Amino acid sequence: MEKKEVKILITGSNGFIAKNLTIRLKRNKDHELMLANRSTDEKELKRFARSCDAVFHLAGVNRPEHEREFWDGNVGYTLKLLDFLKENQKQLRFIFASSIQAKLDNPYGRSKLAAEQELIRFAAQKKSKLTIFRLPNVFGKWCRPNYNSVVATFCYSVARGMPIRVHDENACVELVYIDDVADEMIRSLETEGADLYGQAAPVYPIRVGELAELIRSFHRQREDLLLPQTGDSFVKKLYSTWLSYLEKDNLKYPLVTHRDERGSFTEFLRTDAAGQVSVNVIKPGIVKGNHWHHTKVEKFLVVRGTACIRFRHMQTGETAAYVVSGDRLEAVDIPAGYTHNIENIGDDDLVTVMWANETFDPDKPDTYYEEV
Repeated sequence: MEKKEVKILITGSNGFIAKNLTIRLKRNKDHELMLANRSTDEKELKRFARSCDAVFHLAGVNRPEHEREFWDGNVGYTLKLLDFLKENQKQLRFIFASSIQAKLDNPYGRSKLAAEQELIRFAAQKKSKLTIFRLPNVFGKWCRPNYNSVVATFCYSVARGMPIRVHDENACVELVYIDDVADEMIRSLETEGADLYGQAAPVYPIRVGELAELIRSFHRQREDLLLPQTGDSFVKKLYSTWLSYLEKDNLKYPLVTHRDERGSFTEFLRTDAAGQVSVNVIKPGIVKGNHWHHTKVEKFLVVRGTACIRFRHMQTGETAAYVVSGDRLEAVDIPAGYTHNIENIGDDDLVTVMWANETFDPDKPDTYYEEV
């Protein structure tokens, strides 16, 4: 049986959350999206409201010039939308982006709470399913800087080499990632028995000063090569967010290359916990290495040319040799306690990607000259 097309109305379609949600929903060919924003006239909004099967109500005002705009944008627009939806005879699926501010007694919070209450009444009357997301600060790609997102503002400024101002380093902000929000909203759309209040998780509490320093460290990575600790889910998401604010003409950056008559050596990445990655270029006929390590270990991957990698055990004297080529990618482990070298036995430059389990420390290099 052919699946029925689901018509989905998205209000606030030019907004941050809507942009991320829309691009996901478009992947499903069974969805017809009806996008409404400030430029959508009432006639078209009525047409959308009459025929839709589901509504993502994402439109709202959170930083107006005048306090009255909170009520007009959050409650007034909601009432207008609900009035148009009265003519829709379907059992609608309704998902509303509210705010944790709805729990607070301030103009914005009161307007979001009032909008929630209108939606709850409407859903009860129409026997429709409603899920309300009381969101904290949402961060991620495509969020507008210098508006109402501290993450977007910090990322935008640092990516352009501009200073960022931190008024209270110890102030705490709760953050949730846009992809987690979109995942939960889509899950609510597809879940029959969804709760009235949805939860986008995980929520990350962080001090503003710590947030600022993390984002600054991402910018420094282009010089110190130190990768962020992306095993931490928050750091991974924040780093992805920061990269999205780089200008399109600033996506590449130079590396320091050490050159001599033998070839070149370039560090690519460093990590706190997993060592470093470098690129070694060797001219034809040249041998590099002839050293060993007590603790440091490495992996070599020849990606162009042909090499012979030789070993000699420092205690037993046993030897081994491996011929490897960029024509067939094979990794070679370099254990501690073996003196080793690598020779370019081809006719062209040899290019090898090298990983070491520790970053190079000139005061403690753990590298000792010994011919194989």
